[in-house]
Amino acid sequence: MLFGLLQFIDLVLGLVIFIMIAQVIVSWLLAFNILNMSNRFVATIANALYQITDPLLRPIRNLLPNFGGLDISPIILFLIIYFIRLVILYPLMQQAAMGQIG
Repeated sequence: MLFGLLQFIDLVLGLVIFIMIAQVIVSWLLAFNILNMSNRFVATIANALYQITDPLLRPIRNLLPNFGGLDISPIILFLIIYFIRLVILYPLMQQAAMGQIG
C-alpha cells in the first residue's frame, strides 16, 4: 500500500516537471514572438500552463531577488523536486519494496 502511494507521488512529481518544461518552452516561444497570444488556442494553452504552474512558482519568486527579465524560479523548482525524489522518495520506496516499512 505504501509503495503504491510513493509511486503515485513520484508520478505526480514527474508530471509537474513535464508541465514546467512545457510552460518554460511556451513562455520562450511567446517572448521571441514565435507564438502569438492573439491566437485563441495559444492563449488558452499559455493561460492554462500559467495557472497550473504559478501557485508552485510564486513562493519561489517571492524569495528570489529580482534578476530583471530572467526568471530562474523553474530551475529552483526542478532542483527542489529532484531533491525530494532522490533524498526522500526513492529511499522510502526502496525500504517499502524490501518490506522494512509499511
